[in-house]
Amino acid sequence: VQLVESGGGLVRPGGSLRLSCAASGFTFRRYAMSWYRQAPGKERELVARISSGGGSTNYADSVKGRFTISRDNAKSAVYLQMNSLKPEDTAVYYCNAILQGITYWGQGTQVTVSS
Repeated sequence: VQLVESGGGLVRPGGSLRLSCAASGFTFRRYAMSWYRQAPGKERELVARISSGGGSTNYADSVKGRFTISRDNAKSAVYLQMNSLKPEDTAVYYCNAILQGITYWGQGTQVTVSS
């Protein structure tokens, strides 16, 4: 199983970024996928989750209305569109999958929101 995130960077408050996670090594279309983030000195927290077919999504209250999770099962990819970014969104963002009770993480991508 391999999860590879990309798309992070430095953005000004109010800006947007789109994160991508390329998945391989498992039957992607059968599993829910999630994005987590971890800010310095804080615990890792769930940002958003999407069902295997993409029809159901859940978001942390702190990102509702600003972030959108989506997936492309044909490409084995999951995305996180982040709009109206705030300094408190600064964190390392991780792609996550749980397969047969085993949790897999990507290496993470840094998102920094600063003027």
